Amino acid sequence: MTNIEIRELQPQAIWRNFANLNEVPRPSKDEARVIAFMKAFGEGLGLETFVDEVGNVIVRKPATPGLEDRKAVILQSHLDMVHQKNNATDFDFDSEGIKMKIEGDWVKAEGTTLGADNGLGVATIMAILESTDLPHPAIEALFTIDEETGMTGAMGLKGGILKGDILLNLDTEEDDEIGVGCAGGIDITATRSYSLEEVEEGKTGYQLIVNGLQGGHSGMEIIKGLGNANKFMNRFLLDGFENYGLRIEEISGGGLRNAIPRESVSKFCIDTIHDEAFKADIEEFSAVLKEEYKTLEPNLKITLEKIDLPKRVMNLSVQEGFLKAIQAAWNGVYRMSPDIENLVETSNNVARVSVKEGNLEVLCLTRSSVESSRTDLANTLRSVFELIGCDVVLSGEYPGWKPNMESPILQVLVDKYKQINNTDPHVAACHAGLECGILGQNYPDMDMISFGPTIRGAHSPDERVSITSVQKFWKFVQEILKDIPLK
Repeated sequence: MTNIEIRELQPQAIWRNFANLNEVPRPSKDEARVIAFMKAFGEGLGLETFVDEVGNVIVRKPATPGLEDRKAVILQSHLDMVHQKNNATDFDFDSEGIKMKIEGDWVKAEGTTLGADNGLGVATIMAILESTDLPHPAIEALFTIDEETGMTGAMGLKGGILKGDILLNLDTEEDDEIGVGCAGGIDITATRSYSLEEVEEGKTGYQLIVNGLQGGHSGMEIIKGLGNANKFMNRFLLDGFENYGLRIEEISGGGLRNAIPRESVSKFCIDTIHDEAFKADIEEFSAVLKEEYKTLEPNLKITLEKIDLPKRVMNLSVQEGFLKAIQAAWNGVYRMSPDIENLVETSNNVARVSVKEGNLEVLCLTRSSVESSRTDLANTLRSVFELIGCDVVLSGEYPGWKPNMESPILQVLVDKYKQINNTDPHVAACHAGLECGILGQNYPDMDMISFGPTIRGAHSPDERVSITSVQKFWKFVQEILKDIPLK
């Protein structure tokens, strides 16, 4: 399938705009091209369009005849997307458009993230802005930047810019869910330098690769207990260190903070005298790990191969502390909500581990809907890494979004969903970070809600969106806009 065939899917207004958007590179913190694209889109429609001082794009469209007396609605989605690809995929995010394909009811990308998060929301807003026959109240389209790596667009949006009364955030990933709350988060970065030691005689060089994991969104999918490549790798390395004299040359595992790590690669040496025993141990331990995760990670792959002997390796005392710190660093669900069934309250993702040429770095993202619990886990992780001499920085903190079950727009959405689908929607808070909590700081009286089509595997190359779900979502959006409350 080609992107041309994607454009023919129904509703064409959404898929055409999504295909156009996916031709524009839009990584977080490098959104100049997509900002220009969206600004040109709004201006091309003859609508009031401007870019605020941090790069958010705002487009205003008057109400259609007969709906001028309704409250103004802000439709909000973020422009940036997570850029992730499989190691075997030859693709340049900086110069190529996303290559899409259809598999049954799903639209996917060829070995990369799809950008449905949050490109489907963006494309839906574009379809509404360009429509000539869709009834709606006054619309204020808010396209934020940098949602995926800091939410700096939402943070930088000043009070007083937006005029709307109701905000519809189109960034939820289950089409039967209406979002009323979300988790806040904080970035944890641990770094330190270390001295290098010359490799002694009697050593053999190896490379170990852990891959084939599912990965995914470190908020929405953390509850699944999926494998973390960094934690898996550390189990092998710690065992090798304690039993076979393993000495680390370098480690590169994971990537973005908000993606569960799928792959890790390490280079090291062991005492040659233990060579056969070490290989047998790796094989045995691999089988144990695959058995542990056979249901969750059926494609887990562990590959050991000999390489040239490293010339220098990590300082011995630093290496021991580092391996034990990674082993101790909490990963996954820390606490479930005692108030909302099946909601993760607090979690951490050990997202990135890098060891190379005298410098180590560990990146984590801690999330929680309860600020005190988030602080507790962040301090736990900070303590672990400070105990081995790391400098630890806590940054990028953003607030959660407290549910308002008395929200007027919530009642509109619940009623419309039941009317259209003959069943109740799932009203819930989520463990992902949404921009609603941040936007609510400068717009405390704004009535906010979040919903969207069904997306699976966000933040990973397995990202996909349901075609029938987009159709369901589009009908839902249109019906909501017809029934916005009076001013």
